[in-house]
Amino acid sequence: MNLAIIKYNAGNIQSVITALERLGVVGEVTDDAEKINAADKVIFPGVGEAGSAMRSLQQNNLNKVIKELKQPVLGICVGMQLLCRHSEEGDTDCLNIVPVNVNKFKGQNIKVPQVGWNTIYDLRSSLFKEIADKSYIYNVHSYFAEDSEYTIAKCDYSVEYAAAIQKDNFYGVQFHTEKSAETGDKIIQNFLNL
Repeated sequence: MNLAIIKYNAGNIQSVITALERLGVVGEVTDDAEKINAADKVIFPGVGEAGSAMRSLQQNNLNKVIKELKQPVLGICVGMQLLCRHSEEGDTDCLNIVPVNVNKFKGQNIKVPQVGWNTIYDLRSSLFKEIADKSYIYNVHSYFAEDSEYTIAKCDYSVEYAAAIQKDNFYGVQFHTEKSAETGDKIIQNFLNL
């Protein structure tokens, strides 16, 4: 399988590579449009701030490349948020592939960012094949995608939000699959099997 991992100014690429290695899969980290377009599957990882990540994509024209992809694409964490319409983080216009907004967690009784284990439920996609409802996943985030018709898994942290989204060939998970133990590895494997 020809797997591209999009290279831009956002972290967690090494932990994604390590998770893929656990599954016996090698991906190529690249910002080359031709290689990304030619890949069978594309992973769009990210840790960082939405505004600077979006600027990095625009500098390399990757914003245009990603929007045109026809093969399965998996956005992870900030990668998922950038698939959305707009983020409150830095008042950032994102790729608008999935027309939902990304908001900041607010509330007196919660710690922001959400760091640690939580459960996902209401699973509605082949991405979650053989994943049990209420499985644990690992989160590190201050912003979340609104629940919408594109939600394929939910999570609750003072507000119910989209733990995962899908529109056409674009999938996104807010949590870190690469740090979510067996559940995360199975979700990555399911993505690779799409």
